[in-house]
Amino acid sequence: MPRLSAITPSGPAHLGNYLGAVRRWAREGAPGDLYFVSDLHGMTGAYHPQRLRHRTRELLALLVASGIDPDRVFVQSDLLPQLGPLTWVLECTCSFGEAARMTQFKEKSATRELVETPVRVGLFTYPVLMAADILLQGADEVPVGEDQAQHVELARALARRFNSTFGDALVVPRAVTPPAAARVRDLSDPARKMDKSAVDAAGVLFVMDEPDLLRRKVRRAVTDGLGRVEYRPAEQPGVANLLEVLAACTGRDVREIAEGFSSYGRLKEAVAEAVVEELRPVRERTRELLDDQPELDRVRRRGAELASERGAHRLSTVLRLAGVG
Repeated sequence: MPRLSAITPSGPAHLGNYLGAVRRWAREGAPGDLYFVSDLHGMTGAYHPQRLRHRTRELLALLVASGIDPDRVFVQSDLLPQLGPLTWVLECTCSFGEAARMTQFKEKSATRELVETPVRVGLFTYPVLMAADILLQGADEVPVGEDQAQHVELARALARRFNSTFGDALVVPRAVTPPAAARVRDLSDPARKMDKSAVDAAGVLFVMDEPDLLRRKVRRAVTDGLGRVEYRPAEQPGVANLLEVLAACTGRDVREIAEGFSSYGRLKEAVAEAVVEELRPVRERTRELLDDQPELDRVRRRGAELASERGAHRLSTVLRLAGVG
């Protein structure tokens, strides 16, 4: 049962992205699983083209550097010749009401002033593009968080509708809950998750940060005035966040770790060193790939070719059944 997962280049990858997704893909992925950089999804709001291109290459290098088989990695926009027609067919299968019910669109559009920051049509239609991503590759399962489960349900509905109207061509996917991962919070505000696109990056540990910068950020992490190291997320969210990061990096039990520290300073030093060592080989390998442009281009080209081959027959069947192929 092939699974399909993606990471969007809305900002540089941070520790939460790595521990919660990328590292797990590398360690637990099955031979048929696929991973891609969803650069087209990064265009639904205001963006800088050169920055988008750079972050896309960096994330592609990161996936490979983390140990994911290069043959199972690709960049979304490299499949535009296939995604374009499939997305159009699915848009002609999707109702306006279905698209309008997508929670992410409603929430994100509600926070904008229409005149100053217009809501783009792409923000409204990108769940259909996401459905095309899934259905083109014939993914059986799509590991997603709660915020994306609704989009997988849309893909299921569109696949079933197309199959019942025109003929069986599309695999009906299902959303699955990925294994519990490290809950990495912003070090300067543990009430919020680390965010690739955070305006204030003081509490965000980016994978490509230099060791000294990682250490400085950890040393400045918000704790509390209680002065005791205990794993109590509700009462001590900042301390709990540090303990969870240390547990994720070392593979030890979080409560057992808490018993080994008598001060916040010692805890922070241990967390800083664990993060530096966890990210060091990935950062160094990512840099090597970014510096070797011909090799990274070869990996990207190969990934696109394989992904295109996997979806070619499915797309041609869809277009033929829809009356346009």
